[in-house]
Order: sequence, then C-alpha cells, then structure tokens
Amino acid sequence: MTRTARFVVFGIGTAVLVLLLGSAVFHLPAFGGTSHPYRDSTVTAALQRRAPNVVTSINFDQRGLDTFGEEAILLASVLGAITLLRPGKDETQRQRVPNAGRMLQGTRLAGYVLLPISLILGADVVVHGHLTPGGGFQGGVVLATGLHLSYVAGSYPALRRLRPLRWYEYGEAIGMGGVVALGVAGVLAGAGFLANVLPTGTFGQLVSAGTVPLFSIAIGIEVASGVVVLLAGFLEQDLAIAAKRGSR
Repeated sequence: MTRTARFVVFGIGTAVLVLLLGSAVFHLPAFGGTSHPYRDSTVTAALQRRAPNVVTSINFDQRGLDTFGEEAILLASVLGAITLLRPGKDETQRQRVPNAGRMLQGTRLAGYVLLPISLILGADVVVHGHLTPGGGFQGGVVLATGLHLSYVAGSYPALRRLRPLRWYEYGEAIGMGGVVALGVAGVLAGAGFLANVLPTGTFGQLVSAGTVPLFSIAIGIEVASGVVVLLAGFLEQDLAIAAKRGSR
C-alpha cells in the first residue's frame, strides 16, 4: 500500500469516527439535567441483584460480556508478551542472578512488613467487591503488586520462592476458565451467556448478588495471575537472561 493510499484510508476512518462521536455527543442529555436514563436503569438493576456497589454490578452482571472480552484481551496480551520475552538464540539463562545493590534497612523492613498487609487488602478488595468499592480488577492488581514488595525489599531470590511461576500460569487459566463456566451456566439455565442465575440473597451480606462475587473472584484470580506472569517475564529478561558477548 502506498503512502497516499494509507492517508486515504486514515482519512476515511477519521471522518467516520468524528461523525459517530459527534452524533453521540449531540444526543447526550443536557449538563445538569434531571434525565439520566443509564444511571436510573443501572442503579435499579444493581438493587434488584442485591449489589450495593453499582460499578461492580455493571462490570460483572449488566455488562458481563464486555468484562469477558477485556479479560480475554489481558490473557492474549500476557501470552504475547511472554512469547516475545522468551530467551532468543543469542541469550542464555544465568545460573545465578546478580545480587541487588545496597538496600536501606528501612526500605527492606517496610517491604517485608507491608507484603502480608497488601495481600490481605487485595483479597478483601476482591471478595467484598460487590459490597464496597473494589472488585476483581482492582484487587487482582493489588495482589500482584503486593507480592512484588519482596523484590522491592531487595531480594529477587525471595520473590522467586514466593511465586512459583507455574502456579500462576495455572491460576490465569483457572480464572479465565471460571468466567467461561459462569457464562455456560447462564446458557444452561436458559437465561443467556453470563446471566445472573444464582439466588441474590440478602442486601449487604457477603453471600449475595448471585454470580457477581463469583465473577469478581474469578477475574481477581485471572488479573493477579496474569500480572504476576507478565512482571515475571520482564524481570527474568532484565535480571536472569544474559546475551552472548559480542552479539549486541
């Protein structure tokens, strides 16, 4: 394709996008008005499902298919990044990872003290996502980053022992498989893919909101495992893989 042809394709796509966005903006409710149909419908649906956190209800119930697509994108992104980061022909695995530089004792202590606190906080954000602000996305990221506080504290070998990578590869598959299983359960119940088909329970209770907390937990496992695997790939490439001399 010539440069002129690329500009033509880009111009057509830009024109269509501008027209669609302009039409959408033109039909938005007036700022400060009293008509908010999307808000009214989503809040009503969340209350019907006994989910106080409307945002989580939208993500894991009302627009569950969108969330499923986002998690599939994350899974594909992690697989693609790990494939690109695998050792090349001119690279070898170091037998021993070099020791980290000098680390302040206060930083080391803070890392080890905050590690269990971060993991507990991340699990709480995932499990209570349908009741309070949070959910599988946020909690999964907290769990993954909290786990790497052992590396921030100056010990990469400790991080390796703390996160057997194979477990998290399985965890990523289990989390995504759990989402698919919830979707299939909705189809088998005759309500549709990822439909909320479980009893909704009592408003404000931990066991409530039907499939929303299960969906959130599955996403939390998938996000946490995926981020751990991704960061492990980058750290291995930076710290544990050496290029042959003269190859670069």
